[in-house]
Amino acid sequence: MGLLYCLPPIVDARAQVLILGSFPSEASLAAGQYYAHPRNQFWPMLAAVIGQPLAALPYAERLPLVQSAGIAIWDVYASCLREGSLDTAIRDGKENDFSALLRAAPGLRRVCFNGRAAARFAPRLAEAGLETWILPSTSPAHAGMSFAAKVACWQEALRPQG
Repeated sequence: MGLLYCLPPIVDARAQVLILGSFPSEASLAAGQYYAHPRNQFWPMLAAVIGQPLAALPYAERLPLVQSAGIAIWDVYASCLREGSLDTAIRDGKENDFSALLRAAPGLRRVCFNGRAAARFAPRLAEAGLETWILPSTSPAHAGMSFAAKVACWQEALRPQG
């Protein structure tokens, strides 16, 4: 089991909301794309929230639409040891440099955690002055809530800020 490294953040100066996962799945790391596992509900869910056909588009075409909606995407861990893709298998996780991200996105005000594993970092980011929301995971492993119920939670958290 070798050390794994996260994907670079999807962020620009327009970001108002950061969606934080825990660490990319094996499928995402192999593809070099966030939420690449075909059963992960992230792209269909975000599509429903921002009103863009993200899931139907090539990955490279999704990212500018996400950024134009004021959304950034990243993970809490910069590196870790992990067998498989489950968050419970993460070992020796090293936290990403959130201060650098805040410099790249000075308008960032809210962090939405994609699931409870990532949400362990909520207190740390709340201390930095960010509003934090813990959202139901889009992972196929989190099947205890309907897609529609998850979308409703995500829509509330990702609503445009005034």
